[in-house]
Order: sequence, then C-alpha cells, then structure tokens
Amino acid sequence: MKKISGLIAALALLPAIAFCQDNKPSKDYIQTPTFGVHFFFHDFQTAANIRATSLSTTIRNKTFGKVKEMSPGLALNYIQGLSPSFDFSAMVSGSFTDYPKKDGGLLGDNALLLELDASVRGKMFSNAYWVSPYVQLGVGVSKFQGYWGAFIPAGVGVQVNLFDEAFLLVNSQYRVPVTDGTANYHFFHSIGLAGIIGKKK
Repeated sequence: MKKISGLIAALALLPAIAFCQDNKPSKDYIQTPTFGVHFFFHDFQTAANIRATSLSTTIRNKTFGKVKEMSPGLALNYIQGLSPSFDFSAMVSGSFTDYPKKDGGLLGDNALLLELDASVRGKMFSNAYWVSPYVQLGVGVSKFQGYWGAFIPAGVGVQVNLFDEAFLLVNSQYRVPVTDGTANYHFFHSIGLAGIIGKKK
C-alpha cells in the first residue's frame, strides 16, 4: 500500500518537475546576435495610390502596385536582443530603381538607391516560441544619385525560429519621408534568413 501511495505521489509531482525544467530564465530568450540576408521589393506605386485616394479606396479597387512596377534589391541585416520582447535591428539595402518625386516626375532613373535604417522591434512572443509577430519603428537615411534623404520605417513582420539556429523573417514597412524633395513615401517588403553569429545561449 505504501509503495502504491509513493507511486501516486511521484506521478502527481511529474507535471511540476517538467514545468520547472522547461521554465528557463527569461534572459535565455533574449535574441542572440544574428546576421541576415534579405530579398526585397520597393513599392512606390501603392503608396502613391493610397495618398492620392485613401487606404480603403485602394483596397476596395485593388489598385495595388504590380510586382513588375516594383524594384527588387538585396539587404543585409543585424539583430541584437535588448530584452526577451525587444530587439535592436539595423539594415542596409540597395536596389536599382526609378525614384519618383512626391510632386511628380523623377529624382532619377535606373540608379542605385541605398538605404540604411536602425529600428526597435517589439515582439508579441519571446524566442521561447517558434513563431513571433512583431511591430517595428525606427529612423533611416537614403542616398540616391548624390541626394540624401531621411525617412521613418514603420512596419510589421513575423519571425520564425528554425531550431534555435536561424530565423526566417518576413517584413513589410511603410517608409515615411522626413526630408522634402529627396525622399518619397514607399513600401518595403522583404523576406530573409538570419543566422546566429554570437555565442548561442
């Protein structure tokens, strides 16, 4: 009878033991430094349509920019965790594009657009979860044919944890110009892979 009682007590404690083993300190889920490569599209047309009408009208009439109207490019990205829920992110991107001005016409055509931004990501879940949506806000600078501009990148994305070794990142930003004449409203849609470069926690 005592053996049976002892077995029942041990079984009752198993969930608590398992919980304690899985309940790692929150610092273990701070994003390890990662380096990523991203493929992206600049979408000036959808931003122009929204400003000319409205977001609801653009959605209702499906007047989104077509892929053939977007400019593809490549970007490099560095991410460093600040806390389990917040990360610092820096990205440099480049693409050859026709850069439209806000008042019409082109700032230049078929030239290299370089953009550098630094932002903070606020994640819905820590890295304890495989999938974590996030919001992002920061500051950025651009260079196009000798013209310098400033913008604010604001966006949303999702991070997928690949076996604690790498991350799949899907992101969409609305880049709001700060400087007149040398920057314009546009969307920045990207997908990329980031691998751990620091010591794994």
